[in-house]
Amino acid sequence: MYYFSQMIKRQITEKLLLLSTKFPVVTITGPRQSGKTTIAKYVFSNYDYVSLENPDIRLLAVEDPKGFLQNHPDKCIIDEIQQVPELLSYIQTIVDNEKIKGRFILTGSQNLLLSEKVSQSLAGRTAIMRLLPLNCSELRQHHGFDKITYEEHIFKGSYPAIHNDNIKPGDFYPAYLETYIQRDVRKIQNIRNLMTFTTFIKLCAGRNGQIIDLSSLASDAGISINTAKEWISVLEASYIIFMLHPYYKNFSKRLIKTPKLYFYDTGLAAFLLGIENKEQLSTHYLKGGLFENHIILELLKQRYNSGKQTNIYYWRDNKKNEIDCIIDGATPKALEIKSGKTFTKEYLKMEKYWLRTTTFEKDSFSLVYGGDESFSFLGTKILGWRDFCEHLQ
Repeated sequence: MYYFSQMIKRQITEKLLLLSTKFPVVTITGPRQSGKTTIAKYVFSNYDYVSLENPDIRLLAVEDPKGFLQNHPDKCIIDEIQQVPELLSYIQTIVDNEKIKGRFILTGSQNLLLSEKVSQSLAGRTAIMRLLPLNCSELRQHHGFDKITYEEHIFKGSYPAIHNDNIKPGDFYPAYLETYIQRDVRKIQNIRNLMTFTTFIKLCAGRNGQIIDLSSLASDAGISINTAKEWISVLEASYIIFMLHPYYKNFSKRLIKTPKLYFYDTGLAAFLLGIENKEQLSTHYLKGGLFENHIILELLKQRYNSGKQTNIYYWRDNKKNEIDCIIDGATPKALEIKSGKTFTKEYLKMEKYWLRTTTFEKDSFSLVYGGDESFSFLGTKILGWRDFCEHLQ
């Protein structure tokens, strides 16, 4: 068991400060309770702060947006901006007239919808940063993390409240899910049958790390394929799930083109699967998928904390040859992911296929596994799960 008695320093901090000197607006988006408000208040402690979650403040912003903004003539944090998107047009006018860098810091817990509204009103005026729950490097700041198993880490998940306040996952995630469904989902889309939607989320958890089959998912949920597509979009827009798309460059083989489904937090996925403790996770049929989810998430968090877009994919051909993760770049890197804690050379069976198919150098292929040690095996990087990101540089 480990817990924190002080705020965890987030890796996104330096990038936020830099962007506030380059853009008049910085927008921080990410899942509910990922720490957006905390980091905004901490980094920009000298700013005015206003939350549109407050009904009275929200009413003022809706009825008199110009007057609302005039009440905040200095640099200002506006929390949960998606509550009153009409403010964005007025913010555009202010920043165009004042030309002050870092004039507004906006936060929001909706992804696609917020980004669309921001891009329409603040194109070229705002930097957009995505803050996901804690990564392993952030958790390592405090005593105890290096002693836990990955099963415990996956089960607990990475939301700051669980670690800062030592809240048990069994207490945190039911409340999180209830708040998400009752508040966020209703605002994104008018979903009438919330019970069916809850079932749909759980069915998605059961497909974690798998190539998505909308027809099967819709059938199991008792909804149409079009409804399943809409609900997938809702889950993506509110930072519950994300899709890992297939990689298609540098291959002549016929490839699978359907994305894989993952969760933005493994603790939430484990809760939705009915996993009640780390021991139960150890023997669960989706243990490998959840471990894969964790590794993919670490890479995604690393990119987002640096203000970069995702460059992470998977690859699979029609003969079921598969690479779990491909990191795109000048030279793409293949990453095989295995949840076993003891390395075996069988884990590297895809290495020869990768090198033969792509003609890339040997150092383009690595393995991350469930063990603690990182080492080289016949010239191939074998990386432990805790700090593999650092070794991939």
